[in-house]
Amino acid sequence: MSKSQFHTLTIDLSTGSNSVGIINNDVMQKYLGGSGLGAYLLYPELSPDLDPLSPEAPLAFLTGPLTGTSGPAVARSVICGKSPATGIWAESNIGGFFGTELRKAGVDVLIVRGRSAAPVYLCIQGSQVELRSAAHLWGAADTYQTQVKIKEELGQPAARVACIGLAGEQQIPFALILCDHGRVAGRTGLGAVMGSKNLKAIAVRGRGSIHLDNPSKYAAIRARANRELKDDTVSVSMRDLGTSSSSDLFDYIGLMPKKYFSSGSLDGIDKVSGSEMAETILSGISACHGCVIACGRKVKLKDGIERKGPEYETTIGFGPNLGITDLSFITRMGEICDRYGMDTISLSNTIGLVFKLFEDGLITSKDFSGDEFRWGDHASVEKLVHQTVLREGLGEIIAKGARALGENFDSPNSAMEVKGLEVPYHEPRGASGVGLVYATSPRGACHNQGPYYLVELGQTIEAIGIDFFNRQAGAEKVKNIIRHQNWTSVINALVMCIFANLPPSDTRKLIQYATGYEYTLNDLLLLGERSWNLKRMINHRLSPAGIDDSLPECFKVPLAEGGAAGYVPLIDGMLLAYYEERGWDSIIGMPTTEKMQELGLDSLSEGLSLQ
Repeated sequence: MSKSQFHTLTIDLSTGSNSVGIINNDVMQKYLGGSGLGAYLLYPELSPDLDPLSPEAPLAFLTGPLTGTSGPAVARSVICGKSPATGIWAESNIGGFFGTELRKAGVDVLIVRGRSAAPVYLCIQGSQVELRSAAHLWGAADTYQTQVKIKEELGQPAARVACIGLAGEQQIPFALILCDHGRVAGRTGLGAVMGSKNLKAIAVRGRGSIHLDNPSKYAAIRARANRELKDDTVSVSMRDLGTSSSSDLFDYIGLMPKKYFSSGSLDGIDKVSGSEMAETILSGISACHGCVIACGRKVKLKDGIERKGPEYETTIGFGPNLGITDLSFITRMGEICDRYGMDTISLSNTIGLVFKLFEDGLITSKDFSGDEFRWGDHASVEKLVHQTVLREGLGEIIAKGARALGENFDSPNSAMEVKGLEVPYHEPRGASGVGLVYATSPRGACHNQGPYYLVELGQTIEAIGIDFFNRQAGAEKVKNIIRHQNWTSVINALVMCIFANLPPSDTRKLIQYATGYEYTLNDLLLLGERSWNLKRMINHRLSPAGIDDSLPECFKVPLAEGGAAGYVPLIDGMLLAYYEERGWDSIIGMPTTEKMQELGLDSLSEGLSLQ
């Protein structure tokens, strides 16, 4: 057994009380940390009748056994709960320095319950835990201002603050949580959960060190892995050009959507790329704690103020998705969303649906005081962003998400969403594996719950049997996709950045020297499979009527031009093969009794319908 211990801090905002605990070593060996451990800890509380915005709803902040160790890209932490956007499992990674500071404060898992009678922020300084009034911040300070003001109040400029903006206070279902230089837990609306608890922020200042089972051996592997990762081709590209480094390639092969997934081409698309940003507005780079990749962008616009530059999803969401190719405008929209605390993927997706419905005549200028919503119209986009957070005009409907918007205008099949979560900006008609990942992700449409598009581009992992298949192949690559999802679940347990192209053997050794647990690579893949299946079990509990793994109708219609022209992913056949390979029931996609027994999950299955 490991000498390491994972410590929990539980806060009840209703009473102001807190308690500490230690997680059983057997549990740690089975789940390691991160979102897999979060699923295990929250499983007993996540029920169909639990309102995610109620005081009873838990919100968990989890680190991993490598978080804060200056290892290769392991500064991240994850936030878990029940999503107010989808009603199912919610998890969202966040980078920066918050997770590291949490561990240095002696907290590996922070669980928040209850609801404060008035706005507060939670302050953790070493072993001291207190709730402070946030009345002066509520409705008055955006996410960046909140961080600055709380640090000033605490007299701790080195403190790290995770906070919500106006969107979280308004409980908009795609509200995010932000820390540091615009690092966000953007998806699934957990900022709204914070808002429902009257919790404006969590400030942490750690004083301790992070325990490692074998510090000298860990340091040696970490140093070598960081050196190799720094020189990795993907890392160099990310450091030089950011997460938009592959934009030109994505456009060429049809992986980049345009005009709300309705077009395969767009004039001026070459202006929306990492290289264009580097040549025009880039002023510097930023990195999470101890990360040698440094994919974060700093940019300067005409006002001369240095600000966060947009990553790929924001660039495409407020760019080609809306028929826009102006990087300065895209940057401003990303910053406004961050300050308000709104997920740029969900918001830009839903605004894209407004433009598509207007093009199709289902929304007219008569509906909204003469407003028109035409591709490339900057002013309309900016107006809708502000209207959404204020819930004014059309923004009142946009604030409910794409599914609700489509239903409101009698066009539910137009919404680009899976399980209620808006589709991000990797086009399944450009790479079929992306479609299967969207369909089966435990949190709805998500490119990071198995970023298989990296494999589609050639980033294979032969050491664990993840090989290369044609990007438009079908059921024959399902097993490959599953192994990649399982391995990603291990990465999410650590919590390691998905861009860290690290040999699995190094990952295994880092885990061993950090925790004392001696896994084989197959052991780790089994651990990942366990976490993936547990989240599936949670979703079946939350949706007794069944889980919808279908893709939007749009993806069944081939594009006429571009790199994906003429192709649609054969998702139905891929899903059948997926269920069979997973050991899930072929009708409802539920893990069979045998599969749960194999993974040691059968003791958790009480109350689940297996029919």
